[in-house]
Amino acid sequence: MGGVGSGRPLLLVSSSLASLFSMAHHPHLCQTTRDARGRHYPWFLLSSADTPQEAYCCHLQALYQVNLSTLPPPPILSSVEQLRKEGNELFKCGDYEGALTAYTQALGLGATPQDQAILHRNRAACHLKLEDYNKAETEASKAIEKDGGDVKALYRRSQALEKLGRLDQAVLDLQRCVSLEPKNKVFQEALRNIGGQIQEKVRYMSSTDAKVEQMFQILLDPEEKGTEKKQKASQNLVVLAREDAGAEKIFRSNGVQLLQRLLDTGETDLVLAALRTLVGICSEHQSRTVATLSVLGTRRVVSILGVENQAVSLAACHLLQVMFDALKEGIKKGFRGKEGTIIVDPARELKVLISNLLELLTEVGVSGQGRDNALTLLIKVVPRKSPKDPNNSLTLWVIDQGLKKILEVGGSVQDPPGELAVTANSRMSASILLSKLFDDLKCDAERENFYRLCENYIKSWFEGHGLAGKLRAIQTVSCLLQGPCDVGNRALELSGVMESVIALCASEREEEQLVAVEALIHAAGKAKRASFITANGVSLLKDLYKRSEKDSIRIRALVGLCKLGSAGGTDFSMKQFAEGSTLKLAKQCRKWLCNDQIDAGTRRWAVEGLAYLTFDADVKEEFVEDESALKALFQLSRSEERSVLFAVASALVNCTNSYDYEEPDPKMVELAKYAKQHVPEQHPKDKPSFVRARVKKLLAAGVVSAMTCMVKTESPVLTNSCRELLSRVFLALVEEVEDRGTVVAQGGGKSLIPLALEGTDVGQTKAAQALAKLTITSNPEMTFPGERIYEVVRPLVSLLHLNCSGLQNFEALMALTNLAGISERLRQKILKEKAVPMIEGYMFEEHEMIRRAATECMCNLAMSKEVQDLFEAQGNDRLKLLVLYSGEDDELLRRAAAGGLAMLTSMRPSLCSRIPQVTTHWLEILQALLLSPSQELQHRGAVVVLNMVEASREIASTLMESEVLEILSVLAKGQESPVTRAAAACLGKAVEYRLIQPNQDGE
Repeated sequence: MGGVGSGRPLLLVSSSLASLFSMAHHPHLCQTTRDARGRHYPWFLLSSADTPQEAYCCHLQALYQVNLSTLPPPPILSSVEQLRKEGNELFKCGDYEGALTAYTQALGLGATPQDQAILHRNRAACHLKLEDYNKAETEASKAIEKDGGDVKALYRRSQALEKLGRLDQAVLDLQRCVSLEPKNKVFQEALRNIGGQIQEKVRYMSSTDAKVEQMFQILLDPEEKGTEKKQKASQNLVVLAREDAGAEKIFRSNGVQLLQRLLDTGETDLVLAALRTLVGICSEHQSRTVATLSVLGTRRVVSILGVENQAVSLAACHLLQVMFDALKEGIKKGFRGKEGTIIVDPARELKVLISNLLELLTEVGVSGQGRDNALTLLIKVVPRKSPKDPNNSLTLWVIDQGLKKILEVGGSVQDPPGELAVTANSRMSASILLSKLFDDLKCDAERENFYRLCENYIKSWFEGHGLAGKLRAIQTVSCLLQGPCDVGNRALELSGVMESVIALCASEREEEQLVAVEALIHAAGKAKRASFITANGVSLLKDLYKRSEKDSIRIRALVGLCKLGSAGGTDFSMKQFAEGSTLKLAKQCRKWLCNDQIDAGTRRWAVEGLAYLTFDADVKEEFVEDESALKALFQLSRSEERSVLFAVASALVNCTNSYDYEEPDPKMVELAKYAKQHVPEQHPKDKPSFVRARVKKLLAAGVVSAMTCMVKTESPVLTNSCRELLSRVFLALVEEVEDRGTVVAQGGGKSLIPLALEGTDVGQTKAAQALAKLTITSNPEMTFPGERIYEVVRPLVSLLHLNCSGLQNFEALMALTNLAGISERLRQKILKEKAVPMIEGYMFEEHEMIRRAATECMCNLAMSKEVQDLFEAQGNDRLKLLVLYSGEDDELLRRAAAGGLAMLTSMRPSLCSRIPQVTTHWLEILQALLLSPSQELQHRGAVVVLNMVEASREIASTLMESEVLEILSVLAKGQESPVTRAAAACLGKAVEYRLIQPNQDGE
């Protein structure tokens, strides 16, 4: 929550505050207030005061004008003992983060060594609940340092060690626990369990000895070459390495040296088996990774990446990724891997690997696929994962050591004699890597160094290497314009660069024209300072388009015209060309796109053109009507030409109008007209009815299948920006309820999960909202089959944050309600994502639909023991809120709240006795439920009354002395239904208590 009123920090007073004061003497504790968003809270849960004491006094004075001097002073809560008790209460309520904070504050108050041991032990328990086992072990060890005989700390450390897989150390702690408390059955049972695990592990390890030896014998036997037996042995070896125990056994059986012999054979099947086995050995294991690199040699492992065989190159790429992860994980966790072995300096090994990858980029003889894989690895492992990480030293080191090598790949031309072997995607991958390195820089000095290195490299080729050098320099500038465009813009201003681009556009050689025209296209889109491009570019590109006889030149010139022609974006009144010109350009782009005789690399430019032209609504309408063009577009998105993905996604965003568009304020429009300022105008064909029609045509053409293939792409071309575009399109596709079945049937549900978990914040939010819409209107178990359904929870919970819109909050709550009603495992997943406090907050929301959805979700979650514990905990108003909501005017809200009450009172009878205590209106609310014309509300009310009657004779007596008896008597005589049965059961229990007597007929 944010602050309230004056902007002071919001103080959340703990639930135990209420227990400081007597409810009987201070009835104002039951009063409620509202926060800035209009949500109701008990006053002691919401205050802008700095301390609980100040909150107490301020509210007494405000509500009742109490003379504060006549009241006893509230107790002080700052002692170690009080904070420890506060933490214990929070722990019991399931607020482990809050308990951690309380224990930490207590430690900061100068606690005695004995208190410190207890507090560290309690912190260990919190970390165990939060599943942070490394911290749990650390805290328990600190407690043991203070008190060596602390048996609880020893037990908690053993639990943490067991979860971390360090069974031998866990056994030592448990044995000590048993020696200190020999009769403790919990310790005895834990020791037996862990002993069984160790025996099983030893048995498994010993049983695999012979298997490993036998498999290597078969694989290295020259007489077994190409046999089915050899193939099966290689598969078994890979499967065995996937289990940590099997990988350890292979490693200890001289496995790396034997795998090296498999690599030396050069047989594709054996090399693949060896690489995949090494993946298992190195996965999440730092010391084995370092040992493997030491045996095989870093240079040898990296060199496999550059082989011509695509499958082998990809397998080597996967192995190197696993090695990088193992080494970086060790650095992040203080040089401690999964096994706990200490590595002297994993950073050195990491730099050696990266250095070899950089060398590979410019080696002659390396395959284009291998070069792309090396770039992909550098993109993944070099830049920081988050700007919050202050250390970007690895990026700076790569810029100093390898920027020129990356630029050399970016400036290469595909398939020229004597040049580096590159693919159609190599230059785009280099652009993405350069962009990520530049974005990872933190200050102007670092960026200035990047500028200087790039400019010096371009100058070195531009001056003194003739025409070939100028071509390479211009190609490098194009690469920069597609990546860190600010760097490319500065490079364009270097003396002679733009002049050479203009001059080469008129060259008679196709290769030179291609390089120049592409540079001009990228400059037209990105060069802010090169204003003469937009002023003179149209005439130059038109001339190229009309007089060139080469389709490859004409199509690129056309894309340049499309860029310049779309400068007004979606503003209908800001068009650069005459009426109908954009339609002619689009028609020519579609013609080239549908021409199978043109190579995919050239057809990609047609998609680039359409990506710009589809800002025009007339172009969108014609495009979605052209089935052959849509089919060609989707086929191209599935091809090896991965650099087309962004253009395809951009065109789809334009066709579905899924870009951000805010309706201008009518008053501001009138003001702008009065001031003679330009007012953006929307095209008439961009109205919602046209957009819905275009969406349906795209769905019919198979857009979901194409997008699913795009999401699965492993290429770095699938950038976060591209993911965001795809998320926007998916959200537009599921807007209408009747279209959602089509999206699910074509695999859209599973494609949305990775989009919701990775990418830009906006993209993740859009994908999560699309997931929520699918989860609301379809069976989640069919939409997200198997384990995939559990991956949906986190994106949905992310929509509960206050920075999301009310619609997103509502849809997330509805979707979580559906999931919570499916299984206990799903409810546990929702609890683990810490969704309950957010859902509780929305139960106070002013908007009735959000409040209702939150209540329904909480009622489904109430089937879990942890949530029931929260309602049963002392000092909270959760039960009171449900009782009060059961008496609201909104029938759907009443239904949800009464259903939650019925469930909670069934599972926790102790809550029945608390219902009369939470509000004086409880009896009226129950009577209103029983008298409701709705059968569902009647049934819920009857179940609540039955649970209360069965829980206590005293409560039953209170109910039977009221009008409830008469209502139940009438209900029990109605037609056979769940309501009559529940009412009859209530009366039967009252007869059993001798509170009422049956009539003469025995009824």
